[in-house]
Amino acid sequence: MSSKAVSPQKISARDKLIDAAGQLMLECGYAAVTSRRVAAQAGLKPQLVHYYFRSMDDLYLALYHRFVEGLVERQEAVLQSSTPLRALWEMMRDSRGVLLTEFQALANHKQGIRQEIASFSRHFREEQVRIIEELYSTRDMSGFTLSPAMLSLTLNALSRSLATETQFDITAAHEEALGLVERLITGVDEAPLV
Repeated sequence: MSSKAVSPQKISARDKLIDAAGQLMLECGYAAVTSRRVAAQAGLKPQLVHYYFRSMDDLYLALYHRFVEGLVERQEAVLQSSTPLRALWEMMRDSRGVLLTEFQALANHKQGIRQEIASFSRHFREEQVRIIEELYSTRDMSGFTLSPAMLSLTLNALSRSLATETQFDITAAHEEALGLVERLITGVDEAPLV
């Protein structure tokens, strides 16, 4: 199998375009991500967008893959933390969740992106449950009532709900929800080792 060398300028331009698409999506929403605006944001000619990406969907998917690679790396590092569940929660609450919301909105209009997000999300959740199961197996969880799957769902749901409501300046019961999360995290991370 032969490998084709790619010049550093091509890699750099492609990465600039992906970065620009991400920045636009964060600042203005997915609808603002047009080939002209991406090129302008990247300081490149508009034709380069379609040189590197056959369609805007390909650019969206490249951005999504970059986004999820970072999540996977962070999730894999969770077990190395002295407080693994807290590390998992902090990853879930990361401000890049706004980008995930934009991808979900985009998925309402793009079947291929919807399928990609669904596939990744199922796998990502399975990995979270596996991590929590591993945590449970090393601790005395006899008094803890949530299954690993339910704890993963609870933390994910709360992180997304809190992020969405905060965007709209809705804060009712947020402190109470954060207190619940703190008790859950403490219950797992500080459970006696077996």
